[in-house]
Amino acid sequence: FFWGGGGLCPIKCFFFLMSQQISSFFPSSTRMQTLQVDSVQRWMEDLRHMTEVECMCVLQAKPIGVDEDSHQGELIVTSGIGAGDHVARNNLQTLLRRALVVSTELGKMFQRLEKGRWQRVHSTAVRANCHVRSLVHEYSAARSTPPEMQKVGEDDEFFLKSMREAIHEILTDVSDSFSNMIDMALANEIRVLIKQIESSDCVQTIGSAISNLLSLTQDGPQLCSIIAKEGAVVALFKICRQDRFRDLYAHALRTVASICCVEEGINQLDKVDGILCLADILTDESSVEAARAEAAAVVAQITSPHHTSTQHLASFLESMHDIVTALIKLCESASCGEVFLLASAALANITFFDSMACEILLQLNAIHILLQACKDRQRVDTPYSKDQVVTILANLSVLESCASEVLQEQGIERLLLLLGEKPSSSNPSEVAACERVQQKAAVTLARLSRDPDVAQTAIQLKAVPRLIELCRSPTERNNSDSVLVACLAALRRLAAGCPDSIEAADHHQLIKPRLVDSFLLCSNMEESFV
Repeated sequence: FFWGGGGLCPIKCFFFLMSQQISSFFPSSTRMQTLQVDSVQRWMEDLRHMTEVECMCVLQAKPIGVDEDSHQGELIVTSGIGAGDHVARNNLQTLLRRALVVSTELGKMFQRLEKGRWQRVHSTAVRANCHVRSLVHEYSAARSTPPEMQKVGEDDEFFLKSMREAIHEILTDVSDSFSNMIDMALANEIRVLIKQIESSDCVQTIGSAISNLLSLTQDGPQLCSIIAKEGAVVALFKICRQDRFRDLYAHALRTVASICCVEEGINQLDKVDGILCLADILTDESSVEAARAEAAAVVAQITSPHHTSTQHLASFLESMHDIVTALIKLCESASCGEVFLLASAALANITFFDSMACEILLQLNAIHILLQACKDRQRVDTPYSKDQVVTILANLSVLESCASEVLQEQGIERLLLLLGEKPSSSNPSEVAACERVQQKAAVTLARLSRDPDVAQTAIQLKAVPRLIELCRSPTERNNSDSVLVACLAALRRLAAGCPDSIEAADHHQLIKPRLVDSFLLCSNMEESFV
């Protein structure tokens, strides 16, 4: 009932009336006697209640006896026939006095709430809680608790639960309000940076503003969304369309790529014909390699299969031939591994959403360029780059004409080498990249082995023993179930064309059963936590 009613004023009136009602239980002579008691003695009596409450709080409602001849607290409630009226009256007066203490503390708490004295509210609430617990404990210890009081206790539990929910809701609202306030402050700072980009003619000033934006994009997608909504993508592409700011192209495009990790950034890019601008930079032979590499990074970002929205890809198709041509040329001429990685990642993503891209790549002699790059440690120097190459090969292998070109470029040997890819460290991302390389190499081999010439070449190069080893040894496949499935599929494809290439025991376990049964057999050869 403390929180019912409609505001604090009715509650104040309630406590006032309650105190009057409590006082009415005391005879007039008793009230006069109370007034005549020495103030120090009265203070000592009050202090006795306070110290006992504190002890109870510390000892978890285990009161310390106050009388040598008594094992109970102050509320000595005597039951039994023959108890004098004065005993009952004293018990009642004691109970009412303790109730008055609780009511007084609650009244203080409401007064401090009205005055905004928040620091004192908590201590008052703790004190009132201790008094209530002390009163209920002592009364319950002396008498059997009436059912009505038990119900009040149950109601209190329900009340406390509802209070927790209310407080949680309030804290959630406060948290949301604070987040909105911070977002508004960040948006204001971002607008200042964008204004510097749009209004300044100084390369240094614009470069500094772009650097600050790029730094902000590293703090997560939520901040990237704010940056995109404030028009950063539009401002950055304005820079990329002005020849006088050529030196800033790479910097600006790297920031665009970071912003486009969120849908808002891609939508802004589409609205300002950003794809056409990217195509212009990629196909411009006078553009420096760094600018073309960062343009490739933006293409890789906006064509990522992880994005749910694909509306922007409609405009991408219009420029796809020019972009694919520029990207494969960049792979061929890349001066370092980072440039090759960005260009090949963009190509790998493009081959996922349109088969026409694969046909364009075959016409541009992409298989020769990619397999030659794999022999060049300056360009393909990490599992991440190999992952992009084998992704492109896997998607190209869907086309019938791909098999002959792979054979011509000795691609089967390269695929078998990729099947043995091992991480150089325990870095989880590198381990995952090696697993993807092995899986996609096996997938590519399985697809290409539809061609009898490819299957025969793979068997001659001892692809079968390697695939069997990967199936039977979890450590060889980096404990990856996806690699196991791909290797089983490749092995079965080779066995279909050349049954004699597989021994009877291996055929009985890895070829003859259903794929799922062979998978369960191989995955349980050693304990797997995948």
